[in-house]
Amino acid sequence: MRLLLFLVLALALNASPVPTPEAIPDDLRTALANYRAEGTRGWAFTQSTRASGKSLVERYDPRLPEFRRWSLLQKDGRTPTEQERQTYAEQQTRRSRGDTAPNVKEQIDEATAERVQDDGTRVHWRFRLRTTEEDDRSAAHMTATFVLHRPTSTIERMELASFEPFKPVTGIAIEQARTVVEYSLPEGDRPTLLQRITVTLRGRAWWIKSLDDDMEVVYSDFESARPAQR
Repeated sequence: MRLLLFLVLALALNASPVPTPEAIPDDLRTALANYRAEGTRGWAFTQSTRASGKSLVERYDPRLPEFRRWSLLQKDGRTPTEQERQTYAEQQTRRSRGDTAPNVKEQIDEATAERVQDDGTRVHWRFRLRTTEEDDRSAAHMTATFVLHRPTSTIERMELASFEPFKPVTGIAIEQARTVVEYSLPEGDRPTLLQRITVTLRGRAWWIKSLDDDMEVVYSDFESARPAQR
């Protein structure tokens, strides 16, 4: 799951005032401690991606050897050619070794905690982000919002967004962007699982080339890859 790319692109539409800090409650701390951006490990799934007029359907199975866990099922709505399958397989060495999502929860600034919505069942908490790397020019312009589902102590939704335009690197100007990551709620023996990632990006490179793009990644056909308990 290439969450690193998706989460780095996140951005929001409008600036917001500095919130009045609130104490982080125990239920949120517990949920964040258990939260994994990529969802619960130990499950096979199908990943369907649409972006820039193209589409890709892939299958992930953690029970297979490391460099065979990802397989290409469809490309642009059709069965991939043998050459496309071979090229895809050759790319898996790099992908398998670097398939780690960024730990956004470690970047939240607790001093900026803001409860923006609370209906009793779901509560939305927003945080500014701290810069944790010297060359990070994005975090200072971004917020992370977590939706806590109180009955199950589960993070049901995470939104990573900027609250103002910024320039992550020389020549690149980001005007609008937003990433939303959605999860299922646990039910019975089935844990919380990643369901959908949507990304919106608006910007320009060197004042000429448009960077505008929209991406959607949907996860389906989950299958437990953990040994059955006896």
